[in-house]
Amino acid sequence: MSKEGNILEQQSYLQSELLHFGLLEKAREILADLGEKAALSYIKFSYHLLSKVYHPDLNRDNSLRANREMKRLNRLIDLISRLDNAEIVEAIRSGMIITTDSRRRILVVEDEPDLLELYHGVLETEGYRVFSASDGEEGLTVFRLFHPELVFTDVLMPKLNGIEMVQIIRSEKPYTKIIYLTGFLGMEGLRLKLNDEVKRHQYRLLSKPFKISEMLSEIETYLSGASSDSQFVKGLRSMGM
Repeated sequence: MSKEGNILEQQSYLQSELLHFGLLEKAREILADLGEKAALSYIKFSYHLLSKVYHPDLNRDNSLRANREMKRLNRLIDLISRLDNAEIVEAIRSGMIITTDSRRRILVVEDEPDLLELYHGVLETEGYRVFSASDGEEGLTVFRLFHPELVFTDVLMPKLNGIEMVQIIRSEKPYTKIIYLTGFLGMEGLRLKLNDEVKRHQYRLLSKPFKISEMLSEIETYLSGASSDSQFVKGLRSMGM
């Protein structure tokens, strides 16, 4: 990858992580009102505040989540230290996709951090431009910023589940392609809603666990417009639909 391409990747990742920690929109407000220096100070100061919020010693009842967030926060500050101020400011300012980037855009929404990291890494390696979110509310925010053509989302998630998120996305961008990911759904009402979603709107569904090769094949055929519903049917059958 060229140096310029690497910088764009880093800026994209920076945007995604600032969104995750709830810093991006406020940084943009400060940038518009007070200028670059103030926005940079806000980002760097916020790291020190959040490092106290997520410190495992202060979250003994939820140490696993705290450790994960702390590691993610440390990766963020490491990236910030490697970018110069102009590159950070550009990442804050740029709310839309980079028009010169011709890669297919995919949003992955998954509340399991390890799975989110796996899906993101695999799809990025395959040449897609990938954005990620850890729940439905964050997914909706990222979608509105980057307008991906495919949303690859879990169903059961906190704050806003996958079906609720997709219903909002469909009202705004009705031709967005959707692949639902699901394991066991204990609630009959949710199974019926998912059944209606995939049948009425011809969305795809992958039933966990699935092979990465199956995931990649499904995404490729779906984005190309080819007719391939093997995993779609498999997913429905595995849920008794």
